[in-house]
Amino acid sequence: MKQDYKIKDIGLADLGRKKITISEKEMPGLMSLRKQYASEKPLKGFRLTGSLHMTKETAILIETLKDLGADVRWASCNIFSTQDEAAAAIAATGTPVYAWKGETLEEYWDCTLQALTFDNNLGPNLLVDDGGDATLLIHKGYELENYFNEHQSYPDITTTNSEEIVIENLIRKVHQLNANHWHNIVPDIIGVSEETTTGVARLIQMEQDNKLLFAAFNVNDSATKSKFDNLYGCRESLVDGIKRATEVMMAGKTVVVCGYGDVGKGCAQSMRSYGCKVVVTEIDPICALQAAMEGYEVKTLESVLNKGHLFVTTTGNKDIITLEHIRGMRDQAIVCNIGHFDNEIQVDALNDSDATREQIKPQYDKYTFPDGKEIFLLAEGRLVNLGCATGHASFVMSTSFANQVLAQIFLADRKPEIGLYDLPKELDEEVARLHLNHLDAELTILTDNQAQYIGVNKNGPFKKDEYRY
Repeated sequence: MKQDYKIKDIGLADLGRKKITISEKEMPGLMSLRKQYASEKPLKGFRLTGSLHMTKETAILIETLKDLGADVRWASCNIFSTQDEAAAAIAATGTPVYAWKGETLEEYWDCTLQALTFDNNLGPNLLVDDGGDATLLIHKGYELENYFNEHQSYPDITTTNSEEIVIENLIRKVHQLNANHWHNIVPDIIGVSEETTTGVARLIQMEQDNKLLFAAFNVNDSATKSKFDNLYGCRESLVDGIKRATEVMMAGKTVVVCGYGDVGKGCAQSMRSYGCKVVVTEIDPICALQAAMEGYEVKTLESVLNKGHLFVTTTGNKDIITLEHIRGMRDQAIVCNIGHFDNEIQVDALNDSDATREQIKPQYDKYTFPDGKEIFLLAEGRLVNLGCATGHASFVMSTSFANQVLAQIFLADRKPEIGLYDLPKELDEEVARLHLNHLDAELTILTDNQAQYIGVNKNGPFKKDEYRY
């Protein structure tokens, strides 16, 4: 078997396979879709690149996509989120995978490039993205080629962001090897399915700027993703990451949750269930009112800096917690982020400050300021639940990943025009239906008269598209 992978240790494959086998029964949505479509193989003949946390749950997604016929290559979408045993188990099956826990930024982006590069220098037909990094690299490379073709030179690198500099250097390296690399592969790309709030925001901006190069499915806003993965997943995995890293007692602590979207709601519920006093910060008056009516204090971050024992960012925005905010926090405050990207907290500014950094253990750092105050940062400001623990539980990931599989089948079958699409409501309901038996839940069936009375088909969809759940 050809060895086409880059992982930590192939010797971990047996452990990974044991964990995958256990999790398969906790992912009824994926296993049902695998059984339903395996004989039809709707993805046969399609090259598929995945850029998504390389966990045991993702391994089950990968093997589902393969059972449906796809030729798969994979990279993680975070430098700390890979479960090395899961990566080894997938590599051992002959699927090219490029992921290990603790990659450098240079290694991470090279892994993304490798996942996008099939035999004979071909690119993918389909993309499964989480955070939009694979999509971003394609668009950045394509844009650079356009600029070079027009100016016969490279644009100046003006960013000071370390990760953006890595990307800019990588696409120049690719260009020097093949000046038309991205223009050669883009025509073969049918589309991408994206499952994060931040990744979808990127796609919306690309579409508005008329820069989107292929069709895109917004998996994140499917109810069975955002109302389950974002809310219930974070409700359990946030505290798992915090306690594995710090072993701190939560009860009685004041926790500041920055943002009260679906992720923030799950985080706030989790912290309250542990006996914490929860404060929410919000920019949106509707979300702020929801938080207040759930009994949370709603304050500005600046007003509670000296009260919070723990601060968690959940927004998908940047510079939520600045260096000056950190300077104003109480001694031994814990700071972490559960949004997809690490720019919610000004980590670069903290590292360049007068604070002394000391690693307690991987993904758990103490910063000591000249006045003696200590601040703890988890997972270097990246996803705390995956950096310091193993992320969401398998069952809730089954709902998200079932949406991904259905989106991929839709893309392969329909080959839609360039644009941003939502999955149809009936598919959203089908994903939910696939998971009910596992929880011993029974659906009530409408009579014909009842269905007619409320104006729906007795088999669904049961809600209008704009219904928020």
